Amino acid sequence: MARVTLLDGSIGQELVKRSGDRATPLWSTQVMIDHPKLVGEVHLDYFAAGATVATTNTYAVLRDRLERIGIEDRVGQLTDTAVRAARRARAASGGKGRVAGAIGPLVQSYKPETCPPAAEAAKIYAEPVALMKDHVDLFLLETMSSVDQAEGALRAATGQGLPVWLAVSVEDHDGTRLRSGEPVGALAETVGRHAPDAVLVNCSRPEAIGAALDIIKGFGVPFGAYANGFTEISEGFLGDAPTVDALEQRKDMGPLEYAEYVMGWVAQGATIVGGCCEIGPAHIAEIARCLQAAGHEIV
Repeated sequence: MARVTLLDGSIGQELVKRSGDRATPLWSTQVMIDHPKLVGEVHLDYFAAGATVATTNTYAVLRDRLERIGIEDRVGQLTDTAVRAARRARAASGGKGRVAGAIGPLVQSYKPETCPPAAEAAKIYAEPVALMKDHVDLFLLETMSSVDQAEGALRAATGQGLPVWLAVSVEDHDGTRLRSGEPVGALAETVGRHAPDAVLVNCSRPEAIGAALDIIKGFGVPFGAYANGFTEISEGFLGDAPTVDALEQRKDMGPLEYAEYVMGWVAQGATIVGGCCEIGPAHIAEIARCLQAAGHEIV
């Protein structure tokens, strides 16, 4: 039986849902500004469901995104708000578990062609890395959708004295390819050079993840996955300054259905699993139940 790390589920989408507010291009950052207490409540619910990692609500707390509405001077304050919420929730849940400092794509998710080249991106990512490194237990580089995008984030995050988990997003209907169209296997050189502590697949359809894991397991590092519950990444969401209401939640991805996929990934050798957008506390609780029933240890 395996020792499995159980991530939390959606942070951003869960905050948007609980706020009841209209979606904005700032996504969950706007919710955190308007309803800061919600962030801690979401983390608490995931710990109660059995998660052992709290992912900070910093995915979109990036200077380039905040500049669009003239609040780039608040990047430090917003990062601090997000990290403190995760740390307080952990303390309130008994002090166990890890806080993962989330860092998302520059400019826009799923469109790696809009991201600056790796050397430039690394300089930009140095800011969130510096803001979080003394306050989190690991860095989680999320939704990296091309080799160059992963390279830029890894250059900034590795060598800081913290574990680094690289999470990449693959095509909706072909898990062997990153959203850039590049083969997942093309990440091998970058992974070998920077030696992240884990490589994950995130914010992809669960049906696509098994094929990606078959490739990633050959990289020789711990691996895992946390899928989304969207029907697809729509063309409407790939326009300029999108809002999440352009994405549709699946009706066939309840806790039981999602947990079945997750247990399949564990059977493939995954040791880090959880959920991404549209995967909530009930899904994480069901994964915890299934892992324990199968004799796995959640760590």
